[in-house]
Amino acid sequence: MLQPGGTIGILGGGQLGRMLAMAAAQLGFRVHIYTPERDSVAAEVAHDATIAPFTDPLALGRFAQACSVLTFEFENVPAGPLGFISERLAPNLRALEVAQDRLKEKRFAESLGGRPAPFASVDSPADLARAVERIGTPGILKTAREGYDGKGQWKLASARDADAVRLPQRTCVYEGMVRFHGEFSVILVRGQDGEIRFWDSTENRHDDGILARSHWPPSASVAAQVEPARGLAARIAGDLGYVGVLSVEFFATEVGPVFNEMAPRVHNSGHWTIEGAATSQFENHIRAICGLPLGDTSTIARRIEMDNLIGEEALTAHRLLADPHAHLHLYGKREAREGRKMGHVTRVWPRG
Repeated sequence: MLQPGGTIGILGGGQLGRMLAMAAAQLGFRVHIYTPERDSVAAEVAHDATIAPFTDPLALGRFAQACSVLTFEFENVPAGPLGFISERLAPNLRALEVAQDRLKEKRFAESLGGRPAPFASVDSPADLARAVERIGTPGILKTAREGYDGKGQWKLASARDADAVRLPQRTCVYEGMVRFHGEFSVILVRGQDGEIRFWDSTENRHDDGILARSHWPPSASVAAQVEPARGLAARIAGDLGYVGVLSVEFFATEVGPVFNEMAPRVHNSGHWTIEGAATSQFENHIRAICGLPLGDTSTIARRIEMDNLIGEEALTAHRLLADPHAHLHLYGKREAREGRKMGHVTRVWPRG
């Protein structure tokens, strides 16, 4: 159990690291951010920061020595260079390795009884042609690594679209399109003793590959598929020996929940838990990795909506504060670029 005043190291300097650092400070811990970016919104609220590449072993070693426990705020931290500091890492290195490779992730979910969309590995135009012939169109071609928020993805409406694609110099995954009536997330926290607690599942809407809104309660057709999806998420966490918050995204379909992807970290669709749950995903992640008792994950409202603020939407976001139900979070990013997550607003309607 990490004592108050201890230091938590966070790999990554974005908004998730920022909110983790704020939750850690509330519990009396110091936070040390490790990021390659000099303009880090997480470092702004942390006790210390190391600005260095993730591949710098000397910098990583000094960072690890200054911290009692290490975690990460996004899954695209290269796993290879972390091997020599992995004993202090929570979640563990295996969770990171699985989640940052879409092929490995889908095969892992299948091995535990999950149902992903039909998929195939693609390394060449011939591979893509065979994948399209077997799986059909429409479909989505994705880079196996490093794509997120719609980046590194190409929608293929027909075989002719596949012929026109210029493949990147990296392994890709071709996925068949899933017919679904809703998208939802299962977010859990697993403690060092193996205890698992779930938050209620929101229904999610994505625009151009970026999460736009999460709301609770979900529609009845989505809610009916949460329980079997929780079963898979729990098996994933157990098999990985996972510690911390784990997020798994699903499509609700006529044949049951279809696995989309997992994130070994706190998740955008769980931002509502800051105001809408007894204990937020950020606080419970800190509790778990520090060996503290897990907090209550109960929802404490009758209705919740969380909207991302993308690009220039953040420039007028303070107007949202006129709404008595609104809780505004701006991440402190200086440039409001198109498609960039600048903040979020959560509207909470209390019970009663």
